[in-house]
Amino acid sequence: MDPQTPRRGATLDEVARLAGVSRAAASRAINNAPDVSRAKRDAVAKAVRELGYVPNTTARALATSRVGAIILAVSHNDPALFADPFFAQIVVGVNTALEQTDLALMLIIANSTHGRARLERALLSRRADGVLLMALQGDDPLNDLIADAHVPVVIGGRPLHGEPEWYVDADNRGGARMATEHLIATGRKRIATITGPLNTHVAVARFHSFREALAVAGLPAHRYVHADFTEQSGAEAMTTLLAEHPDLDAVFAANDNMAAGALRVLRQTGRRVPEDVAVVGFDDLGIAQHTYPPLTSVHQPIQALGYEMARMLMTVVDGGRPSPLILPTRLVVRESAPATTPCS
Repeated sequence: MDPQTPRRGATLDEVARLAGVSRAAASRAINNAPDVSRAKRDAVAKAVRELGYVPNTTARALATSRVGAIILAVSHNDPALFADPFFAQIVVGVNTALEQTDLALMLIIANSTHGRARLERALLSRRADGVLLMALQGDDPLNDLIADAHVPVVIGGRPLHGEPEWYVDADNRGGARMATEHLIATGRKRIATITGPLNTHVAVARFHSFREALAVAGLPAHRYVHADFTEQSGAEAMTTLLAEHPDLDAVFAANDNMAAGALRVLRQTGRRVPEDVAVVGFDDLGIAQHTYPPLTSVHQPIQALGYEMARMLMTVVDGGRPSPLILPTRLVVRESAPATTPCS
C-alpha cells in the first residue's frame, strides 16, 4: 500500500508507533498542547499525513472547554482507603488548594475493572478538567487509560516505571537514609527492615536507600521482609523477622502502620523497645505519637503533597508547564529510637 494513500480507521496508537513517540505525546501534539517538543510535533504531523489519521473533532472541541471539576483517582483495591490517615490527609491538602477555586473534586477508587470503567466513563463524558492520580502499582493499566483521556494528569508519587511529566513526591530515598543512619548512629548493628509492596516506587525507593545506608556503614542488609503497608502485615512481618533473626536490634518499617504492628509483636514477645530493639517508622502520622512507646518516624508533609498536586494540576489546566516537585522529609525522634542507646 502506498504510504501516501489515506487509510480508513487509522488509530492514535498507529500514529504514535509510526512517529516513535508515546500515545500520550501523540495526543498532545495533535491537540496542540504546549508541552510537546518541536521534533515530536513534526514526527506526529508526518505520521498523521502518512496514515490519513482523522482526529475526533467532537473530542477536540470538548478539550477546549472547562467543566469545573477534577478527579482524584486512586489505584487501590481497598474500599476503606480514604479512612486511612495518609489518604485522608491527601484529600485535605487537595481540598485546601481547591477552596481557592470553583473546581469540584470527584474521588474514584480505580484499581478494579469496575473502578477503571467508572473512571473511563467519567473521562470520556468529559466530566473533569484533569486528574490527580495516586498509588500507581507496577505496569498499572491506568497509565494507558489516562493517556486516552486528553486531559492533564498529575501523579502523586512517581510510578515504578517511567518518568511522568508532572508529579509531586516526597524525598523517600532521603527519608529512608536518615532513618537508617539514625539507627546506625545509636550503635545498632543488626538492623532489619519491613518494606512496603515492591510493585510501588515508594517502597522500592525506601528499601534501596535502607540497603545503601547499611552498605556505606559496612553492615549486612539481609534482614528484611516484604509487607503491604498495613498494621497487620507489619505484625506478621515482625513475627517472621524474629523467627529468622532473633538477635536483631533495630527495625526500620517503611510506614507507621507497619511500625505499629511491629511494636505490638515486640511487646508480645517480651522485647523491650528501645532497649532490646529500636523501631523507626515513616510518615509521622498521628499514630506515631500514640504507640507504646511513641514512635520515631520520618515526617513527610502529606497534606502539602495533596496541596501541591492540586496546585500543579491547576497550573497545567491553565496551560502552564510546571516542573516536578520533590518535598523534603525530616526525622522526628521519639522514645522508640532515641538519639542515644538506652542502658540495659
